[in-house]
Amino acid sequence: MAMPINAATTAYGNAAKLVSPNRTQSLDLEAKAPAAGGQDFAKLLGEAVQGVVDSGKVADTKAMDMVNGKGDLVDVVTAITQTEVAMETMVTVRDRVISAYEEIMRMPI
Repeated sequence: MAMPINAATTAYGNAAKLVSPNRTQSLDLEAKAPAAGGQDFAKLLGEAVQGVVDSGKVADTKAMDMVNGKGDLVDVVTAITQTEVAMETMVTVRDRVISAYEEIMRMPI
């Protein structure tokens, strides 16, 4: 999967904005108490997105080390593969959440 560096940088920047603690537009989901016995979904989702962003940054760092002659090809390929798996997982979760939302919206009241 070939992706221009500018697109990857923009994607990481956008994902980082989603999980930054000082964002100006908040959904106010953090203020609501989590369900009894469950985790706060917004926090869980934020941590997952932050994990993808961190994985991408690690892959970028290892790739730049490789370009500068300090890295190992195996480490670069492994980091990129981990980032790709994390992105695919996030897309799958997003698709499932959207599907569940659409299913709920189709329910009769």
